[in-house]
Amino acid sequence: LPNSSVYQPSFFSINGTFCSAKPILYQMNEVQESAIADFLQILEEHRKNCEQQGKYAEAEVAKTRLDEIKSHEANRRRESMKAQQTKERLGMEEAHMLEYQQFTSKWEKRCKDYDDQSESQLNAMRERHLEELKEFQQKLLQRQQKPKYSPQLLTYRKTEEHLARAKNYAQAHKIKEKADRLQAKETEQWNKMKQKELFQKEGQFKNCKRQELGALQKRIK
Repeated sequence: LPNSSVYQPSFFSINGTFCSAKPILYQMNEVQESAIADFLQILEEHRKNCEQQGKYAEAEVAKTRLDEIKSHEANRRRESMKAQQTKERLGMEEAHMLEYQQFTSKWEKRCKDYDDQSESQLNAMRERHLEELKEFQQKLLQRQQKPKYSPQLLTYRKTEEHLARAKNYAQAHKIKEKADRLQAKETEQWNKMKQKELFQKEGQFKNCKRQELGALQKRIK
C-alpha cells in the first residue's frame, strides 16, 4: 500500500440493514482516521448482532470485512511509520550534512587564516634577517683593521726615510721600489685573509638566521 493510504470500505447492505462495498484507496487525515474507527465499531456491532440473531452468513461477511479493514489499517500504519522514520532519518542526515559543511567551511577558513598568519610571520622574519645582515656587514667593514706589515717592510720604509733625509735619493728610490712591491704583495695577502674571515663570519651569521627561520617554520606547522 502507498504511504499514508488506506482502503476505506463503504457501508454495505445485508437484508436491507447494512451496506458494504469494495475498499477504495485514499489519503488519510484525522477526520478520516476517526471515520475508520467509527466504521470498525459499527461493523463490529453489526457482526455481534448477526451472531446473536443467528445470521451467521452475514456475521461471516462482517468478520471477513473487519479482518480486511484491520489488516489494511495495520499495513497503512506500518507504512506511515516507515515513511515518518525515513523522513526523520533524511532530516537528520540533512542536518548532519549541513552541520558538516558549516564545520568544514569554518575549518578551511581557520586553516587559511592560520596559513596566512604563518606566512606573514615568516616573511616578517625574512625581512628582519635581511636588515640584520646589512647591519652586520656594515659593522664588519667598520671594524676592518689596517694591514699589519712585516718587519722587513717596516725596515725598508725606515731605510727609505733615512736615505731621503741624507739626500741619497738614488738609493732611497731603489729601497722605495722594493718597499712598494712588498707592501702591495702584503696588502693583497692581507685583503684576501680578511675577506675570507668576513665570509666566514657572514656565513656563521646566515646559518644562525637559517636555524632561527627553520625553528619558526617547524613551530607553526
